[in-house]
Amino acid sequence: MNKLYLVGIGPGDPAQLTPQAHMALSESDLLCGYGVYLDLIAPLFPGKPTLSTPMRQELRRCRLALDAAAEGKTVSMLCSGDPGVYGMAGPVLELAPDYPEVEIAVVPGITAALSGAAELGAPLMHDFCVLSLSDLLTPWAVIERRLQAAALGDFVLCLYNPGSHRRQGHLRKACEILLNAGKSPETPCGWVRNIGRPGTEKGIFTLKELSTFSADMFTTVFIGNSQTAVKGGRLVTPRGYATHSREEQL
Repeated sequence: MNKLYLVGIGPGDPAQLTPQAHMALSESDLLCGYGVYLDLIAPLFPGKPTLSTPMRQELRRCRLALDAAAEGKTVSMLCSGDPGVYGMAGPVLELAPDYPEVEIAVVPGITAALSGAAELGAPLMHDFCVLSLSDLLTPWAVIERRLQAAALGDFVLCLYNPGSHRRQGHLRKACEILLNAGKSPETPCGWVRNIGRPGTEKGIFTLKELSTFSADMFTTVFIGNSQTAVKGGRLVTPRGYATHSREEQL
């Protein structure tokens, strides 16, 4: 009663829904979320009441979920991937002081950085950054500075929201920023679309080739560091185990 779960449903495949997330959804009287996410979960919980709002009405969705929990329901707010990674955990917890009677629990999920990396191999084996290229909530000047800093630090990059109908040139601009900051045009990169859902697609190519790639909001992009390589058709970023082992032998 009076409980709101913030549930990460992973990439959408029921096999990647954690037992903790499944338990929270099972306990809930109401499932709340963006329509696409509700559709992914609906077959597991037929007949369970749902509540949805369109995109760009996230705060309204959060308040509706909190209102329902305040009325005595157990509610789950569904988030693709993990609720704390570009999800609804932040806005709900910002609103939570207005609802002291509601108990809130964050239920982690498999975010696209992890599920996408698994599709491509092991690109995130060393230090990496996760950036969103959406400038709806973050000014492009801030995104540009973060891209430059990541390139100078030789981080592996995972890019969320690399493109949409209204943001056709953002990925190309990001590649140009990285190239101007010193990353090699031959840096291995990869992309995965519709991760963990029917019709999953993926590919590997260079940073130069990535600059002409057309990505959408369902695509996650990975850009290697100076050590990342393609091994047997998979992206691999070495951690340094082999070098360390040789040094021990010497």
